[in-house]
Amino acid sequence: MTRAHKIEAWIAVIATLLVTLGVLALIRWQRQKPIALHGAVVVADADPRKQLPIGGVEISADNPSKSASKTDSSGFFTLSLPRPMRRGRPIVLHFRHPQYHPLDLLEYVGNQLYIVHLTPIETSHTSTNQPTIKVSNVRVRYTVKSMTELNVGSAVKTFDAPNKGNIPCKDQRPCSPDGRWKATLTSANLDAGVGNAFRNARASCIAGPCPFTRIDSDRASSNGQIITLSVRNWSDTTTFLMEAEVFRPLVSQTEHWSYPAIFGDGLSFTLPSTAESVSVEADLDGQTIIFPLGPALILSWANCEDGANPDQGRVFRCSLRSGYHFQ
Repeated sequence: MTRAHKIEAWIAVIATLLVTLGVLALIRWQRQKPIALHGAVVVADADPRKQLPIGGVEISADNPSKSASKTDSSGFFTLSLPRPMRRGRPIVLHFRHPQYHPLDLLEYVGNQLYIVHLTPIETSHTSTNQPTIKVSNVRVRYTVKSMTELNVGSAVKTFDAPNKGNIPCKDQRPCSPDGRWKATLTSANLDAGVGNAFRNARASCIAGPCPFTRIDSDRASSNGQIITLSVRNWSDTTTFLMEAEVFRPLVSQTEHWSYPAIFGDGLSFTLPSTAESVSVEADLDGQTIIFPLGPALILSWANCEDGANPDQGRVFRCSLRSGYHFQ
């Protein structure tokens, strides 16, 4: 075996050893990496439309660290397991909620989504002959702030751009655009007043040798309150007219309506994130009643919760209380 062959053999041995060590290190890292179980808890029902998410479900697991979690308003949960846990290992998950039957679920730790169905506890109105209150014609009323503008008039201003014509410039700026004649620069402001803003601003030369003038700049302040006009004149004195319409920004409350989707004993509706003064109107045994839905989301005939949507909206889910049913 030549020296070159020996070097190649040693390189192959070293490469194989490095690959083996890398694989072992990766396996060790995977085993030490914490595992998190992800899933959702919904109402047990044969109709998928009635499988409403359940928030506030307490979740725990039988393991040395007694892992625990709770579902959010969309029913989602994440349960972190300690490092000694391995994929494929059996685990018992406990789901608890006061309005649903407890569930102990035997599962296996793996890379999957855990969808759990809880059965509601039968309420008294389903087991007695007492009359229940009919809930019908449910609708949601809310307001959204919107910006509007009110035309409060117009502003007018005239100003002179003084100069003497036919005077050679001789590089004494400002000059006419072609550099031949001495010119002047005249500026004027138009103020809409505090809280107001200009719209449709315009300016023009109305007297004097207007062909020998030019508007160099027409600027507005960031809030639109002040307009500044700069005029170049390279002949005799001219007169300019500035005009603009004055608007006052106003905040108004616009009323909107939403109609919930009702399946079984649950209703759902969505509102924009800017919705305010939310109230639920419903007919209870034929009598129309308005229920303000404040931050606590309290209704006398339903339990409600809300959550944020990916599109920055809000989703509301409500379930009927005992003694009520949708007509």
